[in-house]
Amino acid sequence: MASERVALVTGAGRGIGRAIALKLASRGMNLVLHFSRSEAEAKRVAAEVEEIGPRAVIVQADLANLDEIHPVVDRARTSFGRLDVLVNNAGVYNTAPLERVTPELWESTFAINVRAVFFLCQAAAPSLRAHGNGAIVNLASGGGLSARPGFPVSAPYAASKAGVVMLTRVLALELAPAVRVNAVAPGIIASKPRPMPPKTREKFAAMTPLQRVGEPVDVANAVAFLASDDARFITGQTLSVDGGLVMD
Repeated sequence: MASERVALVTGAGRGIGRAIALKLASRGMNLVLHFSRSEAEAKRVAAEVEEIGPRAVIVQADLANLDEIHPVVDRARTSFGRLDVLVNNAGVYNTAPLERVTPELWESTFAINVRAVFFLCQAAAPSLRAHGNGAIVNLASGGGLSARPGFPVSAPYAASKAGVVMLTRVLALELAPAVRVNAVAPGIIASKPRPMPPKTREKFAAMTPLQRVGEPVDVANAVAFLASDDARFITGQTLSVDGGLVMD
């Protein structure tokens, strides 16, 4: 049975975003599912959510366009009258080497991975504060914690995800005590629509202390924990979900 709580998940049409949406639905949350281009996939996720029990609505937006940020948050208010959890999952990933990084690639990476995260938090803050127990979970990356995370990253991607980690800490201070802000830093996750080739899976698994590649549900479990009252005394933290790949 659905609860009153409402969660907004960006990039919810597939992969990790889909897994997060379904996990939060299993916890009884109603869902606002953002997508950029994958409308058909978002509709399927909405149907899956409603099969579980809660209600779900979808909303399209290009998060690189600041004018489209507020309408995404407003969809939660108009559809459900409240917003309790924001999951900033949408992101862009690239592996361009130094010589191939253009100003356009740099700007487009930061526009989604950092700028959109900040302005979504800003837009959602009043609603998240309203009931005194709001939660934000940002998706960082092992690539934002280590220069050698075990999977290929580029300077723009790594710098943007490191920015998410620091943004999480700063916003945890600014939004306390009414809103908790945490991050999840996935490692190697088999989240693409097509299965990871067996040899690639074996290679990545061998790099990881737990000797396997992560699945979207592994990330979703961590997000659901940080969004729940079970994590009510946790804020400003980045939880690595990487099988031990990145250790301090």
